[in-house]
Amino acid sequence: MTSTTLTDRYVDAAMRTVPESQRPDLAAELRGSIDDQIDARVAAGEDRSAAERAVLTELGDPDALAAQYTGRPLYLVGPQHYLDWWRLVTLLLGIVVPLAAFAIALGQALSGADLGGIIGSAVAGAFGVAVNIVFWVTLVFAIVERAGAATADGKTRGLKLRSGWTPDQLPEPRQQGTGVSEVVGGVLAVFAAAAVLLWDRFVGFAPGIPVSFFDPGIWPAGVAYALIVLAIDAVLLVIVHVMRRWTVALAVTDVILTLALAVPALVLLSQGRLINTAFFPAVLPSGGEDITQIVTVAFGFVFAAIAVWEIVDAIRKARHGARR
Repeated sequence: MTSTTLTDRYVDAAMRTVPESQRPDLAAELRGSIDDQIDARVAAGEDRSAAERAVLTELGDPDALAAQYTGRPLYLVGPQHYLDWWRLVTLLLGIVVPLAAFAIALGQALSGADLGGIIGSAVAGAFGVAVNIVFWVTLVFAIVERAGAATADGKTRGLKLRSGWTPDQLPEPRQQGTGVSEVVGGVLAVFAAAAVLLWDRFVGFAPGIPVSFFDPGIWPAGVAYALIVLAIDAVLLVIVHVMRRWTVALAVTDVILTLALAVPALVLLSQGRLINTAFFPAVLPSGGEDITQIVTVAFGFVFAAIAVWEIVDAIRKARHGARR
C-alpha cells in the first residue's frame, strides 16, 4: 500500500471543489509549484519534511486556494454588486413590507378580528414578507455574482448588472425647506377641507337624501378644531419656506400637529362618531351597515398611514436640521 504525502493530501483537498474538466491541469500546476518551493527550501538547508509542511502552511486553506484558481467567490454578494443589492433590498423593504402589513391588517379588521389579532397578524406577515424579500433578492444576486465571477486570468465572465459608475448617475440635490408648491398645497388644503365639510353639512353628497356623510356631532367644535390645526400647519409650511430650512423645533411642531389631527380622528372613528352611521343605510338600504363598517376601517387605516408617514418624514427633517 502506497502511503500518501502531505502534498498528495493537500492537492486532493484543493481539487475537490474544482470542476472535473480543470482538475488534471490545475492539480499538475499546483503540485509543480509546491515541489519547486520545497526543493528551494531543501537547497537552502531545510529538512524535506519540515520544508513541505512550511510550504503547505504558507499556501493556506486548500479550498480558498482552489477558489482563487477558478475565480470562485467566497461570499454571497461581493463588492461589485453589493450596492445594487443594498439599494434594491431597501427599496423593496420600504415599499412592499408596509403595503403587505397594511393589506393584512385591513383584511383582519374587516373580518372582525380584535386589535391584538390585527397587530399580531400584521407584524407576523410583514416579518415574513421581509424575510422572503431579503432571501430571494440575495439568492438572485448570489447567482449573478457567480455567473459573473472573475476567472483565473483576472477577466470577468458572464452576467453584469450594470456598467461602471459615471457622474451622470448622481442624484439631484435635495431641496431645503419647502417649495412654493408645498406651501400653496398646504393653504389650499385648508380651503378644500372647509369646502368639503360645508358642502356635506348644508348640501350633502347624496342627491335628494338630506343625510350628511360626516357625523353632525362634530359640528361646530370638531370642524373648527380641524380647520384651525390645518391652518397652523399651512402657516408652518410658510415659515419653513421663508427660513429655507427645517429646524428641529419646526419638525417637532409638525409631529405635534399631525398627532393633534390624527389622534382625535382615530378616536372618533373607533367610537363611530366621525362618519354618520345613518348615511350608507339611507343611500343603500340593503347592506348599508356593512358598507359603513368597511368605510370606517378604511378611513382609520388611511388616517393612521398618513400620520405614520408624516411622523417619519418629520423625524428625517429633524435629523437633517440637527446636522446643519
